[in-house]
Amino acid sequence: MTTRAFRSRIRSCRNSAVRGAGLCLVLGVVLLCVNTAVAQSAGAFSRIGFGSRGIALGNALAADVMGPASPFYNPALAPYIEAQSLSISVAAMSFDRSLQFIQLASPMQKAGIALGLIHSSVGNIDGRDNSGFHTRDLSIDEYQGFLAFGIRLSDKFSGGLDFQFFRTDLFDTLDPAVSIAIDVGLNYRISETLSFAFVADDLLGRYTWNTGGVNGSAGKKTTDYFPTRLRFGVAKTFKDGTLLILGEIESRSSKVESISSRVEVFISQPLEVTNRETLTLQEIRFRMGAEYTLVPQFVLRAGLEQLGSETSRGFRPSAGFMLSQDVGNLKTRFEYTFAREVQASGSMHIFSLVLFL
Repeated sequence: MTTRAFRSRIRSCRNSAVRGAGLCLVLGVVLLCVNTAVAQSAGAFSRIGFGSRGIALGNALAADVMGPASPFYNPALAPYIEAQSLSISVAAMSFDRSLQFIQLASPMQKAGIALGLIHSSVGNIDGRDNSGFHTRDLSIDEYQGFLAFGIRLSDKFSGGLDFQFFRTDLFDTLDPAVSIAIDVGLNYRISETLSFAFVADDLLGRYTWNTGGVNGSAGKKTTDYFPTRLRFGVAKTFKDGTLLILGEIESRSSKVESISSRVEVFISQPLEVTNRETLTLQEIRFRMGAEYTLVPQFVLRAGLEQLGSETSRGFRPSAGFMLSQDVGNLKTRFEYTFAREVQASGSMHIFSLVLFL
């Protein structure tokens, strides 16, 4: 082979390599552009559970008239509140997150009422400008307040309503999103040891965001709907009431916005096309829990909750205990629960203090 032919072969190989690299780059860009983004349901923090006992029992408390369940899980449980009480709970979580619960509950004649608040926050978020320089630490705060009222309609049948207020603060220049939602609950106690319940959660709940204060004329108004949740629960006691078994099935319907992008050729030029559509996702979830009273002052608990699209985990196991101790004339309960995380890896620890007033 002559020197000229050799050089020609080298140039040909070089041009082929350049064309191949260019083709791979184009295909890579196309593949990166073809993606689908689906948002999580609004108000996810409020569905982690309420307090140490609820999370320890897998949040399967819709029909728990035999135990000290919170009306947060079913407003029809309010008539079965055993005594006026104040409960305070805190959760130790990873990634600078915090979660607190507080509830004041009181029985009434053939009725009951409960007032509560959930606060969830994420702190120490690294804020940066468009150049990548640190500006300040940011934080997110979410609140859910509820007022639950229930009444006994007969010796075996009770019903209730739960009025809820939600507020989410993301950052200063974005107006907080607020919403009002309603829970409706029913409970039928077949016997002293068996009970069934139905609850419809988060009716009318939605967040509306207006990013005009952040993006100016490029801002827009967006609505995120809370999932509609229909829950059916059962509770059964065994061994003279020392063993409580709880079960629950939930049908969840969520509206989410699907955003997909693709590259099309228009007049010999590539053009990215974005499609938006609203999808309705339907899920079925199961929960179960068990509580065993060793002695009246000490109770063991365990639960298992099936998780869905809001997390990549399949199930969340949990376990805990309750220790009752009188302090003078004041009856108190200390509760602890260990559970796997819902939205992140690792675990969380929930501590509760219940004071009977």
